[in-house]
Amino acid sequence: MLKPLGDRVIVEVVEEEEQTVGGIVLANNAKQKPQTGEVVAVGEGALTPEGKRLPMGVKVGDTVLYDKYAGSEVKYEGQDYLVLHEKDIMAIA
Repeated sequence: MLKPLGDRVIVEVVEEEEQTVGGIVLANNAKQKPQTGEVVAVGEGALTPEGKRLPMGVKVGDTVLYDKYAGSEVKYEGQDYLVLHEKDIMAIA
């Protein structure tokens, strides 16, 4: 498994099938980029100038809401993940 460094978090993106009110399933290019996912790995936390680790605000298994264009997409062992900084996470659902 991937191990994030510092204050980074690895999220498995939750792909939701979108339908219109009339029941029409939208094509992939018509969908908005997902903004929710499940945390699968958490770094040790950022370092302060004094060398102390700051605790992370999320843990493995949390469902999070993150900024729309945050992070970097990574493919590992056939699975798509998003690696982002803790500051890019807006809320825990």
